[in-house]
Amino acid sequence: MKKILTIVGPTAIGKTELSVSIAKNINGQIIGLDSRQIYKKMPIGTAQPNKDEMMSIKHHLVGIKDPNETISAGKYSDMVLSKVNDVIDDGFTPIIVGGAGLYYR
Repeated sequence: MKKILTIVGPTAIGKTELSVSIAKNINGQIIGLDSRQIYKKMPIGTAQPNKDEMMSIKHHLVGIKDPNETISAGKYSDMVLSKVNDVIDDGFTPIIVGGAGLYYR
């Protein structure tokens, strides 16, 4: 059975840096679990991963929606589960990272 790592906590405490470091060591890919980081063009207030972090390890569900689009917790949950399965099917370890407690549940 493939393990799934989860790193959850408040904005800007170092989750991204930690997850990138772990992903490099365990052949992982990062799946965003943040109600604001999913949106494009919002890097400052959301502490989105920077370009170097995004380029060094594959990130999913980060910066993919326009800010005028809404997404429910249920839809977000479905998207995360789908990405987890895709990452595992591709032979990588999923690392779910974010600060959205509602979506984590």
